[in-house]
Amino acid sequence: MDRVKNCEEKFGELFGGKPTGNEGNDPEFMRVLQRFIFGEVCYTGSLDNRMRELITVTVLTVNQTLPQFKAHTGACLHIGVSPAQIRETVYQCAPFIGFPKTLNAIAAINEVFAANGIALPLEDCGTVTESDRYEKGLALQVPVYGAEIKERCAWLPAEFADAVPGFLTAFGVGDFFTRKALNAKERELLATVALAALGDAEILLRSHVAGALKTGNTKEEIVCALVQAMPYMGIPRLLRALDCAKEGLTG
Repeated sequence: MDRVKNCEEKFGELFGGKPTGNEGNDPEFMRVLQRFIFGEVCYTGSLDNRMRELITVTVLTVNQTLPQFKAHTGACLHIGVSPAQIRETVYQCAPFIGFPKTLNAIAAINEVFAANGIALPLEDCGTVTESDRYEKGLALQVPVYGAEIKERCAWLPAEFADAVPGFLTAFGVGDFFTRKALNAKERELLATVALAALGDAEILLRSHVAGALKTGNTKEEIVCALVQAMPYMGIPRLLRALDCAKEGLTG
């Protein structure tokens, strides 16, 4: 593998430019970074540029590393990812990271969209109503996760035993996983990456690894997605995620 050549080719594909030479205040560090990410990691595994960039956008949203997030939003647009697909990738992080961090990322993508002449707001992608968001969420949830959420919350006092799993079904699944622009396979893979990037969500991570398999992702694609996320979330979180995924991927 000629990672210097690979880096030049991949960097050009994604950003339309050339990787760092001797310019800037820290060219040595940037060469290490770029040659590793774009010369090695991006050539390991089967995922295409589009999915790799949506994975990167997911991790950068979770980590709130917004300068790099903006650069990779631009890369997504450069390789033909639709604005709606980028937006949906960010939106569906909300159940995992909360609304404030998601709003930060939304503000950042809107800056990039505006700079690229993309009219805002984008077209609606919602498919649920106030009256059916729970039912549609449940219809997606049960085939993939079964009754796990309800069972885990059975010990809660009084109304919370119903309210908490109800929130997870209507909000976590119904409000987001039913939306257009991304399919179920893509959403589950990106959810798996988001949970890996959090680093402390083993219970949900195991569930979403199983969900990723059930929605059509291969074992290789799941491992590839986690490895693609590694330069942006660090090796410890990769190893922790692989440990969590091991049972589901080897069983």
